[in-house]
Amino acid sequence: MSHIVKTQKMVSGGDCLAQINGKNVFIPFAVPGEELEIEITKSFRDYDLAKIINIITPSPHRVEPFCPLYGICGGCNLQHIEVEYQKELRKSILKECFEREGIKCPEIQIISGSDKNYRSRIQLTNGGFNKKESNEIVNLENCPIATAEINEYLKNTPQNERPRGRVHLFGDERIASDSKVIVAEERERPVREIKVQGASSKRKEKLRLQQNRHFAGTTLNENNRCEVEIFGKKIAFDVQGFFQSNLEVLEKTISEITRNMGGRNVLDMYSGCGTFSVFLTDLFDKVCLVEHNRDAIVFAEQNLSGTRHESFGLSGENWIKYSAQNYITNNGDFESVVIDPPRSGMEKEVCKWLCRSKIPQIRSVSCNPSTHARDAAFLVKSGYTLSKLFLLDFYPHTAHIESLANFEYTE
Repeated sequence: MSHIVKTQKMVSGGDCLAQINGKNVFIPFAVPGEELEIEITKSFRDYDLAKIINIITPSPHRVEPFCPLYGICGGCNLQHIEVEYQKELRKSILKECFEREGIKCPEIQIISGSDKNYRSRIQLTNGGFNKKESNEIVNLENCPIATAEINEYLKNTPQNERPRGRVHLFGDERIASDSKVIVAEERERPVREIKVQGASSKRKEKLRLQQNRHFAGTTLNENNRCEVEIFGKKIAFDVQGFFQSNLEVLEKTISEITRNMGGRNVLDMYSGCGTFSVFLTDLFDKVCLVEHNRDAIVFAEQNLSGTRHESFGLSGENWIKYSAQNYITNNGDFESVVIDPPRSGMEKEVCKWLCRSKIPQIRSVSCNPSTHARDAAFLVKSGYTLSKLFLLDFYPHTAHIESLANFEYTE
């Protein structure tokens, strides 16, 4: 049975909302304001999922997708929408998340770059992409959103000659080696211990003995090592770990984060391999890095070699419990914080500590607008002002939203 509906707003994830007899229906590959004939594909108590049968009145922002695999592979989901309007839709979702938490937003600024050939990282399974919501594999020789370097690899390496299993490719002109593509296969990697700065010898030994995913030791594989050059600085990371895959937007984000920053002491919470700290060391006398991922801390130590810094291989919560006060006693108060938590947002103890801290400047980066807004609400209630909010448009043609919020302490 089909239904005629008119789509309303776009929601997180990229589906458009419509209603049938007062019940919410979520429709992929739609555009706000369209009249559609749809068919319900799944029904739940509070909402339904649907697919488009016929576009009766298309949006003026609807365009023809440029990729022949669009809708087949599990990657892009907004190629049917004009690229500038995509940005406005992502911006409206970000704004709604903050307003839902009672936060009055400043005008949201957009940091963006190229909408094609921007993605430095892709993941292959048995040499191809996974089909949308399927384990079937799609062969490909070109991905229009991947960098020229990755596409050169895809063109020159037949699928049957690509590594089997799950493989991470990182390719970009900024890679600081002759090979501009790193191919990282997922396999068992050797384990070795590392020295973590910022903890007592007794504490270090305790961390080595804990058999959990945070402190079981590093599992680095030199074959997966990649080094890129950004603004004249070399930053190394594990291709299988986390690193931003749109380096053009990353460069612009780094410039914005470090704007009007400087002083004696800065905290880089959830620092990863030290991507931001590499540039913060030019602006502050000392940088404090906190990161629970042992592999990332190894790279951070390499990337910040020769600078005044101190690294803590701890979760944010444990750093606050065991190390924060000692660090402040020995080094003085923090003047600024850069924080980039996982999708789940700040740990509760981290958020509470920041709210109590009265640190003058906080630069908060997030890959989840809902948890970003939730944490921002706690900061605002504690006396911070949201002075700037940016949509970081890392992933054109997808519904993925990243953001940067600038907070200043005003009480």
